[in-house]
Amino acid sequence: MGYEELRDLLPKSDIAFNEPMSRHTSFRIGGPADVFVVPGSLDELKTLLKWCHQRSVRLLAVGRGTNLLVRDGGFRGVIVQIGASFQDFEIIGSDGVRADAGWILSELCVRCASLGLSGLEFACGIPGSLGGAIYMNAGAYGGQMSDVVTGVVVLNRQGEEEYWGAEKLDFSYRHSALQDRDYIAIAADLRLRKASPEIIFRQIQELTKARKEKQPLNEPSAGSIFKRPPGHFAGKLIEQAGFKGRRVGDAQVSTKHAGFIVNLGHATASDVIKLIGEIQRGVYEKTGVLLEPEIKVIGEEHKEG
Repeated sequence: MGYEELRDLLPKSDIAFNEPMSRHTSFRIGGPADVFVVPGSLDELKTLLKWCHQRSVRLLAVGRGTNLLVRDGGFRGVIVQIGASFQDFEIIGSDGVRADAGWILSELCVRCASLGLSGLEFACGIPGSLGGAIYMNAGAYGGQMSDVVTGVVVLNRQGEEEYWGAEKLDFSYRHSALQDRDYIAIAADLRLRKASPEIIFRQIQELTKARKEKQPLNEPSAGSIFKRPPGHFAGKLIEQAGFKGRRVGDAQVSTKHAGFIVNLGHATASDVIKLIGEIQRGVYEKTGVLLEPEIKVIGEEHKEG
């Protein structure tokens, strides 16, 4: 495929070949990607997109890998991480900001709070990046990204920029139009509101405390495994069905919060996928509710020999 030529094309970027995705996901699980690239600039990201498009090379953009399960056989193609080179920040007017997609949500929340801009507090404990959160319309504690995002700068697979307003993003529960179309978010406009930094930080502290008390933050996981079914809470249904603490290999339904699956040390993607299936069947048999996974599963099955 000639992947080696990417080193000359992208001199400012970090490039690794046959890179274990277990190093780049919060689950600490995943086989190797053919190529893993952290672009050193927007221009180099555009160059990479054009190169992949011209050669029909599969390309997947990720953030911090916090809502991602990579199968044990890895990923055939290029995975590009929108990271540290995409963290510009600009205040717009009295209550708006434009932030690059590589911002870590918790750090962006603190930055806004220090400026007296409220509205992102719900996201202070979500471990992902801004781009990933918009892709998923991530949410917690009564808020979601669609509450604050007014528009997004995106790249198509030819490396061309477009601007999508909130209407085109088509937000719904854990969904945005980015999931349906082959575009990558590189920056977003957020509409916040003025408030006292002291009040904002107090709210952040309260939500952080609640998260630490209820969630298994000290064990590798991908966050909530299932979407919240209408009228129910996934974790409660899973616990009622008797799956709290259930294990397949080193994948375990968290004993602290049944809505999470944790990696006890050497879990494989196959372990997690098998456990997800057992939970879905068990909960459906007991309640008639079919749980829908929230995490994104990518890659190939591991092949022996």
